This record gives sequence, structure tokens and C-alpha cells, in this order.
Amino acid sequence: MRYGVVIDSRKCIGCHSCTVACKTENKVPLGVNRTWVKYVEKGKFPHARRIFQVTRCSHCEKPPCVEICPVTAMYQRRDGIVDFNPARCIGCKACMQACPYDAIYVDPDRNTAAKCHLCAHRIEIGLEPACAAVCPERALIAGDLDDPDSEVAQLVARETVRVRKPEQGTRPKVFYIDADESTMAPTAARHESFYMWSERNRHVHGGGAAYFLASPFLQRNTLAAYDVAHDRPWGWQVPVYFWMKAVGSGLLAVPAIGLALGRMSLNPLRDIVLSTLALIFIAATIVLLISDLSRKDRFLKVLTSTQPRSWLSKGAFLLVIYSMFCGALLLGTITGHAILCRFLLWPTVIAGIGAAGYTAFLFGQCEGRDLWQTPLLPVHLVVQAVLVSAAVLMFLPTRLGASPRSQALAIVALSITLILHLLMVAGEIAIPHSTVNAEYAVWLITRGPYRKLFWGGAVGLGGVLPLLLLFASSVSALAAALSGLLALGGLLAFEWCFVMAGQRVPNS
Repeated sequence: MRYGVVIDSRKCIGCHSCTVACKTENKVPLGVNRTWVKYVEKGKFPHARRIFQVTRCSHCEKPPCVEICPVTAMYQRRDGIVDFNPARCIGCKACMQACPYDAIYVDPDRNTAAKCHLCAHRIEIGLEPACAAVCPERALIAGDLDDPDSEVAQLVARETVRVRKPEQGTRPKVFYIDADESTMAPTAARHESFYMWSERNRHVHGGGAAYFLASPFLQRNTLAAYDVAHDRPWGWQVPVYFWMKAVGSGLLAVPAIGLALGRMSLNPLRDIVLSTLALIFIAATIVLLISDLSRKDRFLKVLTSTQPRSWLSKGAFLLVIYSMFCGALLLGTITGHAILCRFLLWPTVIAGIGAAGYTAFLFGQCEGRDLWQTPLLPVHLVVQAVLVSAAVLMFLPTRLGASPRSQALAIVALSITLILHLLMVAGEIAIPHSTVNAEYAVWLITRGPYRKLFWGGAVGLGGVLPLLLLFASSVSALAAALSGLLALGGLLAFEWCFVMAGQRVPNS
């Protein structure tokens, strides 16, 4: 059995009966929606028309929200309905990032994620979902897609139907008849400050999606006359966590490389300082992650109720393993066990690479954010970790274990990693993108609201300027320290643009 829905756009009159029935049946709080009707006006008077689109969860056959959930709060039933258990949810909002359809929201009463479950409690006793039962035009038809005698299966077989964002590969089971591109493509219609009989809700967390009149992706003479706002799931904590994790996981990389090349030796004072800083930054990273949960009281479920396919849960274990190696290395250095320290250094660095790079695979599971689906990201995160290690060594004072040899190696390492970082930034921005959403995110970074921070901070002050300082004929201690600080600041600026712009692309 595969339960699905057909929405006949030829019949929909935009009455919102489905929205009201859904809210009533499922006690959906004000300000959030499981089902809503989007109005788009297209054309120019007198040749204009209004188009309605019922928007909801697509109950995908390959639901990315299920795969990314670290605690199995999101799950798929045997009948194909994607359901949700609020008692397990930790409020990480990863499922919201994974959903390409804006179908998941944070319930303001429970502080957990929530979504349409096609009124599974009604289906189990032989009733239709509430939205289908009340539709006065029979524009919503629900049923078993595997039953050739069902109305929904016959409509899918007989009519020309389409789904939202088929390029995501999620295989949605909500099909639209006579759907118009102006409603199906979230970036197609312009949004003004006022809708037909409401204002745009600019007070949701983070301001929601960004619709700019200067966007090159808008269709001519296409206006969104009514829509609902959606939260930007992750706040400032995530780009800062991104940066702090790069610092914490990469600090020992350059000393390990120097030791392997014979350019550096074990230095107890330096290694104690770097190991301590690594533990501090990783601890701060974990605190930031917990602070962004809407159910902070349940954070231990990530370790005790693990969903093995989720890279968020895998990442939690990688951070724990890296912290254990760092602690062991710090303890060995303090107690003077040089052989143990030499043995532990590379396993600690490898664990740090795992801690640095897992976020690329987590972001890869965020199917709703096309900018983050770049194949360069895993390597880029490792480069960033080595860059941070070199940058910190640049301004580490002599009294804390720095030496001329470590400074010289740090200059070479920072120069190489800065060049690689800038090349990868250019690659992530300039390579052809397969979806309009990814192109729109790049436009937001390079020409939209993030352009000053990106070009001035991430590229100029944080990339080109430290390279110029390093390529000077003689690098003074002050110039070396300044280049390291600028590189760290530029990395934070890039992380901010990358994380925030990716979330500001409209998905519905």
C-alpha cells in the first residue's frame, strides 16, 4: 500500500477549507500550517488570472527528513505516510533543512517539529483525511496509489500530473493536475510587503525566505497574492559552531604534519596549549549545538536513541571520540609520556579530520538547501581545519611553545591552505549549479544582501590581504599574527554567508 494525494488545480477555488479542517482536526496552533493555499496572480490586465496551489507535505517515497533525524522521531509507516513522534524529538530542526517543500515546522506549544501525517488516525478507521473530506470541489483526492481501482490511482494514470521539485529525487506522492510553473517554482513569483488581505510575516525566526525584486529568477508579471511565512530553522549558532568546530578539530594538524616531515618536534608546552584550546573549542561547539535545540532537555537522546543513518548522530559520536583522544593526548603530555604522545598525535588528528568533515555529509542530507549539496565541501572542511591550525600557530607566542621553525612551517601551511580555500570558494560559487535554488543562493551571496560580507570580509580582508602579507619579502612577527587573525575572521565571514544564504532561499 502507498497512500498518496492528487490535487486537481483545475478545481481548486482557494477557499482554504483544507487549511481550516487541518487546523481543527489536528489542533495546529496559530502561526504555523500543515496545509495552506498559495495564491499567485499571473499576466497583465485584462489578460490575467489567479492560480491556487494547495501546499503540504509530499509524503515522499524516499523522505530525506526520516534519514536525517538523529533520534527516529520522523519515520515512514508501512502505508507510505511519513509520520512523526513528538515524544522523541530533540528540536534540532535538521528535518526542516532536509525537507525541500517547507512542510515541517516547530510547534510553538510543544517546541518540537511537526507536520502533516495525512490524518493517519482517520485513515486507520477507514475515513479520508480531513482536508479531502471537506473540499467542496473534490480538488483533493487521497487514497492507495497501488490499488488500480482507487480514484487517486486512476487519476495519476489518466491525467498529466507533476510533483514539486522532482530533481531532488525524493519521489513525492502528492501529485498536481494542471499545475502552473509560477506556483510550483518558489522563486518564480514576486512577493511584496502586503498580500491580498494580510501583511507578510517578517517576524518569524530569521525573517524567513528572501524574495528580492532584483532577482533574475522572477517570472514577468507574476505576483504572489497570498502565501505563508516559514522560519529559517538554524540561527547564528550554526555558522559560529561551524567555525568553532574548524578551530577545535584542526589545531593539532600542522604540528602533526611538521613532526612527520621532520620540521617540528614534540613540544610539551605547545602541545598542552593546543590540546587545551582544542578541548575548549569543541566544548563550546557542543554548547552551541545544544543551545540551538528547541528541546534542550532531550539532548542526550542523540547518544542514547541514535538513528544510525543520520550524520547528526554520527557527528555527535565523532566529536566525543575526538574529545577523548584530545584529553588522552593532553594527559600524556602533562605527565611527560613522550612515547604515548607521539603514538596518540596522529590518531587525534585523524579523529579531528572526522570531526571537521562530518558536517559536509550532514549538510548533504539537508536536501532542502541546494547550495549545501556541493561535492567540494568534505575536502573544503578539511582544508579549513588545517588553515585554522596554521593561523593559530602564527600568533602563538614563544612563551607558549612557539619557535622559529613552527612559525616558518605555519607560514607555508597558511599560504597553501588560504590559496586552496579561495579556490574552493570560487569553485562553490562559480561552478554551474543544477538547480535554480542553488543559483539563487549564490546570487544572494555574490550580489544580494551578503555581498559586502562575502567580497569584503571572506574574500578581501580574510583571503587576499593575509596572502599579500604572507608573500611579502620578509614576514615580521606582527604581519604573521595579523595574517592569522585575518584568515580566521575571513573564514567566519564565509561560514556565515554559506549557512545563512543557503537558508534564505524560498522552498514553497
